[in-house]
Amino acid sequence: MSDKFQGKARTLLMSGSRLGGLGLSRRLAIGLSVVAMLGAAVPAVAQAAVPTPEAWFGHRMGTDRKLEPYAKMVAYYQELAKTSDRIKVVEIGKSTEGRPYLAMFISSPENLAKLEDYRQMNAKLADPRGVPQAELDRIVKEGKAVIVQSYDLHSSEIGSSLTAIEFTYGLVTRTDPEALNILNNTIAIIMPSLNPDGHDMVQEWYMKYVGTPYEAGPMPWMYQKYVGHDNNRDAFMLNMAESKNIAKILYRDWVPQAYIDHHQMGQYSPRISIPPYADPIRPGADPLVWREMTWFGSHMAYKLDAAQLSGGIGDAIYSGWGHMGFHWITPFHNIAGMLDESASANLATPLYVHPDQLQGGQRNVPDNKPQMNMPDPWPGGWWRSRDIVDRQLVTSWALLDQAARNRETVLKNGYTKALRQTERGAAAETKAYIVSANQHDPLTANKMINALLLQGVDIYRAPAEFVHEGRVYPVGSYVFPMNQPKQGLLRWMLGETHFPDDTYARDKNGNPIRPYDMSTDTMTEFMGVESTPVGTAVTATLSKLTTPVTTPGTVASGSTYLLDGDLNDSFHAANLLLKAGATVKRVKTATGAAKAGDFIVSGASPSVAGQIATSTGVSFAAASAVPDSATYTLKAPRVAMLKRYRGGNIDEGWTRFLLETFDFNQTALMDAEIKAGNLIKKYDVIVLPSDSISNMTGEPPPPGAPSRGGGFGGESVEATPPEFRSGFGAEGVKALEEFVKAGGRLITFAQAGDLPIQKFGLPVRNIVAGKPSKEFWSPGSTLKIKVDNKNPLAFGMPENALAIYTAEGQVYEVTPRMWNERVEVIASYVDKDVLKSGWLLGEDLIAGKAAMVSVQLGKGEVVLVGFRPQHRSQAHGTYKLLFDTLFAGPPAA
Repeated sequence: MSDKFQGKARTLLMSGSRLGGLGLSRRLAIGLSVVAMLGAAVPAVAQAAVPTPEAWFGHRMGTDRKLEPYAKMVAYYQELAKTSDRIKVVEIGKSTEGRPYLAMFISSPENLAKLEDYRQMNAKLADPRGVPQAELDRIVKEGKAVIVQSYDLHSSEIGSSLTAIEFTYGLVTRTDPEALNILNNTIAIIMPSLNPDGHDMVQEWYMKYVGTPYEAGPMPWMYQKYVGHDNNRDAFMLNMAESKNIAKILYRDWVPQAYIDHHQMGQYSPRISIPPYADPIRPGADPLVWREMTWFGSHMAYKLDAAQLSGGIGDAIYSGWGHMGFHWITPFHNIAGMLDESASANLATPLYVHPDQLQGGQRNVPDNKPQMNMPDPWPGGWWRSRDIVDRQLVTSWALLDQAARNRETVLKNGYTKALRQTERGAAAETKAYIVSANQHDPLTANKMINALLLQGVDIYRAPAEFVHEGRVYPVGSYVFPMNQPKQGLLRWMLGETHFPDDTYARDKNGNPIRPYDMSTDTMTEFMGVESTPVGTAVTATLSKLTTPVTTPGTVASGSTYLLDGDLNDSFHAANLLLKAGATVKRVKTATGAAKAGDFIVSGASPSVAGQIATSTGVSFAAASAVPDSATYTLKAPRVAMLKRYRGGNIDEGWTRFLLETFDFNQTALMDAEIKAGNLIKKYDVIVLPSDSISNMTGEPPPPGAPSRGGGFGGESVEATPPEFRSGFGAEGVKALEEFVKAGGRLITFAQAGDLPIQKFGLPVRNIVAGKPSKEFWSPGSTLKIKVDNKNPLAFGMPENALAIYTAEGQVYEVTPRMWNERVEVIASYVDKDVLKSGWLLGEDLIAGKAAMVSVQLGKGEVVLVGFRPQHRSQAHGTYKLLFDTLFAGPPAA
C-alpha cells in the first residue's frame, strides 16, 4: 500500500469528533473501508473484534435520555481488554457497597509489557533523592509520561462516565499519528468511575422516571452511602474506600506527572471551565506545577476552539486555593492537578438555555461576551449530554497529546519539581514538624500518622527519647523533615494556615469572596493533635516508618478496669463492652488515678477485654477502688438522627458514618415517625445534623435564602414524586418539643440550631445571624475555644481546643430571662486571637461568646453545638463533644 493511501486511511480513522455527526451505519461503513485500505499496515485483525460503544450499548454516548448501569460499563471495559492489547483493566479495590473499582492502563502493547519497569522509573522521578543524574537522564530518554484521568466522581455529573467510554474506545482503536504518538509516549491511567455506587443510584433513578413528569427530577437521597458530593473532600483524610483506592494510584504507586478530574458545573455558566485555575492560588507548590496547568489548559483551549466547540473558559470560576480535594491536593504531590467542569444538562435530558440566562458574574466571568480567556462564547440554545461528551473528549485527548508531544520535558519537570521542593524544604524557616508521643489523645495522633502515611510522605519515628531545641520528646515521637519532595503537602497538613485577605479575596465593593469550600484543611488542627514546627534539622537517631502504626491496647490483671476518658476510642470500647453485657460506669468526680470522664468496667471476661483492647487500641488498666458516689452507670443510648429526602443531607451522612465507626446504635428518623409523636418511648437522644428549618420542616425558605436541591436545577417539588417529598411540618416540630420536655435530649449542629431557638422559644440567640459578610466571615476555619471539661457534656476534652467553623455556623448569647440558670455554656470562643487557621472577620463579635450551650426545657435539654463537632469525620479533636452528649449524664441531684 502506498504511503499516500495509508495517510488517507489514517485520516479517516481520526477521533470520533470527525465522524460524530454521521449515522451509525455510515460510520461503520467508513470503518470497514478503512480497514480494507490499511491491509497489513494496520493490525486490522486484532482491532476488528473491538466492539464499538454503539454496538455494545445500542446507542451513541450522550444520546438523549440514555444512561447505562455501571456493571454494563465494567463489562464493556473488560471486553475491550479481551479484544485489544493496548489496555489492561485492573480492579484495584471495591467501592463502599462492594462494586469493582477500576483503573485502566492504556498504552502501546510494548509499553504495557514493561509496565512495572516504567512504574519503577516513574518512582525515581517522583523521588529523585540519591538517584544519579545519569540515571535520571536515562529515564527521561526512555521513560513514559504517566497521566491519570478520573471520571464520574460526583454522580449527578454523570456525563463524564459516558466520556470515559468513548475516550477509552478511541485509545484502543485509533491508529492516526496523534493517537499512536500518545500510545508510544504515555501511560494513560483511566479511572472510569470514582463513585460506582453513586453512578448506579443516579442512573437507576433517572431511567425509572424517563418519560414521566418526574424525568430528570432531583434524586431524593445522596449519591453515596455516606458522603454524597463530599467524596472529593475526603482526599486528605481518606475515610472512604473509594478515596483510599485512588490515593494508592495518585499518592504512592504511580505519582503521575499530571492528573485531571472531569466534572460538571451549573447549567448557566460557560460551557466548560478548563485549566488554569483563577487566583488566588495556594502557595508552596513548585511554580512549574502552576505553569504546567496553564500549558495543558492552553492546549485544551486550542483544541476546543479548533473543533468549534464554543464556550470554553480558563483562568475563571475555580480558584487555585480550594479544599484539599484530589485535584487541589495533587499540586503538593508535585503533580499538575487539574479539573474541567462542563455545564450540565438535566442529567441526560436536554435543556434549553436562553442567551440572556448566560449572565456571567462568576470569578473572571464578567459576562458572556468574548474575552481573552473565552474568545468564543456559547450563544445559547439546546444543551445536551452529547455536548458534554464532545467537550470532555477534547480535553481528555488534549492532555495526553500535550504530554506525548513533550514527553521529555514532562518527565524532566517531574524530577525537577521534586528536587526543588526538597531544596526549598531544607532552606525553609521550618525544617521539620515534630509530633510528640505525649498527646491528649495519642491514639488519634496515631490515626493522623497513618493518614499521612497514605499520602506517601516521609515519616520518622524516634526509638528513644531525644531533645530538640530545648524540648524533650519521648520515645515514639514522630518527625516530618521538610527536606523531602512533598514538603508542600506537610506544610498545609501540619502548619498554621491563613487565607490571603487581598484583592483576589474581595469583590469591587470590598465584600469577601468565599473560598472554594474551606479556607483551611489543616489536619493536625482538625484532629486535635499538637504538631510543633522547629527551625533546625532534627539530628536524633530516627527510623523511617514504612507500615501503618498499630497500637493494640493491653489488659491488666484483675476484674475491674479503668479506661482513659481522654481517648475517643474509649467511647468505642465502651459501646463494644455494653454490647457484650459488661457493666460500664463513668467517673463524675476525680478519685485517685481516675479522672472525671474515665470509664470503669466490670463484668468483662479477660478474653472479651483482650479482643476490644486489640481492636480499639485502648488499654484496660487496673482500676483502684472508686466509690459509687463518684460514678454513674451507663447504658447503651437509644440514638435517632433526622434523615430526610430533598437530596439528602451530607452532614447526616458523615455523622452516620462516624457513629457506625464507633459502634453507636442509631436509627434513621424520618418524617412519618416524627409526626407520629411519643418519641420519648423509643429514644433517649435525637440528633439534628446541620440543616435549614425549611429543609427539615418543608416550609418555604425565607426570602433570599439559597435554594438547596439534589440536582443542578435546584429542588422542584413538582419534579419529585409525592412519596419522596420531605418535611415534618408544624406537627413534627411539636413532637420534637414534646420529646425534650418529656426528658429527651435534642442535639443540633450549626444551622440546625435555628429550629429549637425559633420554634421552641429558647432563651438564646445566634449573634451572627444575618450579619453582612464584611462584619462577620469565617468560611471553613479553625477557631480557638475554651471548654468546660468538668461538665459531663465535655468530659475528656482538653480545656483548650479548636472548633471547625463553617459558613452555616452559629455563635450564642443568652437572652435575659427569669430562668437564666437553665442555660449552661459548655464551650466558648477565647477572649482574643480567636483564629487559629483560615479566615476570620469580626473577631470582636464572637470573642468570649458561647460556641456550645445546653438549655433545659421541661425534663430534658437541648444541646446547641454552633459548629459541626464531627465535621466530615475529620474533626477528631471535637468528637467527644458529640459522644458525651449521646450518653446520659449523671442523674440530677
